[in-house]
Amino acid sequence: NSFGTSNADFPPGDPGMYQLDVTLRRGQNLAARDRGGTSDPYVKFKLGGKEVFRSKTVHKNLNPVWEEKAYILIDNLREPLYIKVFDYDFGLQDDFIGSAFLDLTTLELNRQTDVTLSLKDPHYPDHDLGSIFLSVLLAPGDQREATMLMRKSWKRSSKVTLDFWHNNYDLLPSMPYRNGNFCHRIYCPSKCVLITVGFVTLNKHHGTFQTQSLRLSDLHRKSQLWRGIVSVTLIEGRELKAMDANGLSDPYVKFRLGHQKYKSKIVPKTLNPQWREQFDFHLYEERGGIIDITVWDKDVGKKDDFIGRCQIDLSTLSKEQTHKLEMPLEEGEGYLVLLVTLTASAAVTISDLSINSLEDQKEREEILKRYSPMMMFHNISDVGFLQVKVIRAEALMAADVTGKDSFSKSDPFCVVELNNDRLLTHTVYRNLNPEWNKIFTFNIKDIHSVLEVTVYDEDRDRSADFLGKVAIPLLSIQNGEQKAYVLKNKQLTGPTKGVIYLEIDVIFNAVKASIRTLMPKEQKYIEEEDRLSKQLLLRNFIRMKHCIMALVTAVCYISSCFDWDSPPRSLAAFLLFLFVVWNFELYMIPLALLLLLAWNYFLIVSGKDNRQHDTVVEDMLEDEEEEDDRDDKDSEKKGFMNRLYAIQEVCVTVQNILDEIASFGERIKNTFNWTVPFLSWLAIVALSVFTVLLYFIPLRYIVLVWGINKFTKKIRNPYAIDNNELLDFLSRVPSDVQVMQYHELKQDPTHSPSKRKKNNPA
Repeated sequence: NSFGTSNADFPPGDPGMYQLDVTLRRGQNLAARDRGGTSDPYVKFKLGGKEVFRSKTVHKNLNPVWEEKAYILIDNLREPLYIKVFDYDFGLQDDFIGSAFLDLTTLELNRQTDVTLSLKDPHYPDHDLGSIFLSVLLAPGDQREATMLMRKSWKRSSKVTLDFWHNNYDLLPSMPYRNGNFCHRIYCPSKCVLITVGFVTLNKHHGTFQTQSLRLSDLHRKSQLWRGIVSVTLIEGRELKAMDANGLSDPYVKFRLGHQKYKSKIVPKTLNPQWREQFDFHLYEERGGIIDITVWDKDVGKKDDFIGRCQIDLSTLSKEQTHKLEMPLEEGEGYLVLLVTLTASAAVTISDLSINSLEDQKEREEILKRYSPMMMFHNISDVGFLQVKVIRAEALMAADVTGKDSFSKSDPFCVVELNNDRLLTHTVYRNLNPEWNKIFTFNIKDIHSVLEVTVYDEDRDRSADFLGKVAIPLLSIQNGEQKAYVLKNKQLTGPTKGVIYLEIDVIFNAVKASIRTLMPKEQKYIEEEDRLSKQLLLRNFIRMKHCIMALVTAVCYISSCFDWDSPPRSLAAFLLFLFVVWNFELYMIPLALLLLLAWNYFLIVSGKDNRQHDTVVEDMLEDEEEEDDRDDKDSEKKGFMNRLYAIQEVCVTVQNILDEIASFGERIKNTFNWTVPFLSWLAIVALSVFTVLLYFIPLRYIVLVWGINKFTKKIRNPYAIDNNELLDFLSRVPSDVQVMQYHELKQDPTHSPSKRKKNNPA
């Protein structure tokens, strides 16, 4: 129970690897860091300068109780465990409370020890900052099993926490290899699955490394990764606490289930907000879990005010049933009204290449039957089935430089994402041409989703290094074709080194997909926070300018007809004007849009589409990528931006508004340009139906039906989520920026491994 390091020798019979089981019990008399004389403490464990554990945050408590367990692998007992306590501040830098060292050499093997650590601040060594109570157990590693430690740190938007593994799997002891690497074995008792991740063996005769793929037990070679879906609909708040000087608040709600987080929209100036938003969480634990809910008041230019909090214990709710909950807020005033539904998970699995659902005739028939036209109105949210074979990669970028001869290698692994479903492969060590041979399956909730496949280099001592990424819209996939995709940079604007070989199959129900298109998009819970960017702001101004110039060009074209700049054109326009005005009917408006769609389709099919590729957006995106790199390097030097929070937030808001307006215009253009044929055909069907209705049915009857539906919607379904079908449709159409990002690059034959060997024999 001491501070600092120790020079004591290792215990006799040192196995070289230890497992430290730490239970974070509680804190006592912690220092207050908030204006209210309290703190929101959480704890970090660091080993060798790397964070290995982070606790949950206990709000407004100087004597917090955590009772959380951490399992840490130790390969050097002389390196102390560093414990740091912080006060969580939303939107600002967290305040440091205190720190302490745990000398591991003072611990007795295989004996549970209670430890009390006094927190200190190096700048104020005489201050009493409170105490942290731990229970620790140090045990030697098992030399008979060679296993690998799970990845613990990821870059910003690619963070995958170990909550899933810690909550669902037993972590077994580990030991190092002679090359310093080590592995970890994971056992899932509920599924009888034994997984050995990244199992590396040393070939003594040839001095090379051999890597085995992820191995599952013979009982279950295909494993389902989560057990259910929790659907939460945030309806409204009632009688919330007033936090602003005007007697009102600007409330929003934050949800958290394990590592999954959502944030609702902000409803300004009200104590009885109406949200009508829906979020989906993955349920990993069979017994359920606890959703933490906090309510905040948005304040521009300063820290947001805490209104209250509540929790939902999912273990108390029955499955396959919608529960209406009125949750009183603790540490505050008012209620939240929510709808919570627990449903079983479907078709999210990982397996070896030999276990192929679509090659099994019986399984394939069941999948085809599930998404056949006869099932079009059964479970509208289950749109389709996606199978991704991650086969191999070639000529990847070398991220690690080792050895006397500066021998460059990488330790690549692959992350496959579809909306909020994120799965990953094992790591292939010291290899620039890895083979994974894994199959991932997903259920599709929106056919307009984009499959993202990212390759990283695993680094034991720091965050994983980015190697490349591809984004593939589901509607652009050609089933059963093995393709080589050129890896792109982070912004998806240009190529980086390497290609990845994928084989993808998509099966979906077109009717369900069309209906789902007119519903709100699923919100991603892992997204980068908005940041101020000079290049991004300039890019949005240019996009906005293009939209305005398109309107100006149209107005000038019409004016030229009035001015008779071209007599034949003006004469034709005059005759068309007389004909249309004399015979005008409302159905001609959708009919004109139909003709425009048909004309563009004819140009594309006949090969007469001469529209030039717009390189302005591409150039701006490349500049933004360069600025991102500079921001990453200079982030520590730009701390003064935190002091300009209010100005930055206003600029970010302007930046986002410009993006939304420009994207809206580009999406309308891309609908008529047949950028996504599925959506253009869907628009043709809708316009055709609308044209027929306007031709045969008087407008007043159509308006009457529309008005009755709008007025009675809340009576028929009080908790219906508000949406606009037209805006939901347009949200599926990609903007010009997204078209650029999703564009598939052609493989350069000079970059193939064989070509390089010929061009550079050395």
